[in-house]
Amino acid sequence: MAACFTDNLRFMRTPDLDRLDYAILDRLQRDTRTIAESIAVEVGMSTAAVQRRIKRLRESGVIAREVAVLSPKALGQSMTFIVEVEMERERSEVLDAFRYRMDADDNVQQCYYVTGAYDFVLIVTARDMEDFEAFTQRTFFDNGNVRRFTTSVVMRPIKVGLTLPLPTER
Repeated sequence: MAACFTDNLRFMRTPDLDRLDYAILDRLQRDTRTIAESIAVEVGMSTAAVQRRIKRLRESGVIAREVAVLSPKALGQSMTFIVEVEMERERSEVLDAFRYRMDADDNVQQCYYVTGAYDFVLIVTARDMEDFEAFTQRTFFDNGNVRRFTTSVVMRPIKVGLTLPLPTER
């Protein structure tokens, strides 16, 4: 079973970052294919220095992953749902089992353990309503630890991204 990518970062020490690190990160989080030579010109450093900094940022966990962002619609996943889930019991083994199940399910794009009326908020994609119904059956109805869930259908995404705001001066 796949482990949550954030689990790998739990014990890593974050390095001190300066304005050049932030400039490199800003460029990479918008397009990870940007070559070090191009970044070096933009930030006023040598290519070797940029490569060393990128290596340090990867090793320290500041750069957690580098992935291709795929278009759900282009791949037949034309529907997106926001699902709030309330668990029957808040025991650690129940929560852990649900977290690992969500991490392993390709329909689940994001999963958040939250405070408030619900225990989890999920972002889920599906081909159509029938595909989503199959997801709800295997994920919620077949799980005795799920008390209830509420679903909102996304009519139109306004902003979808993973970029973080970065300080410009430091």
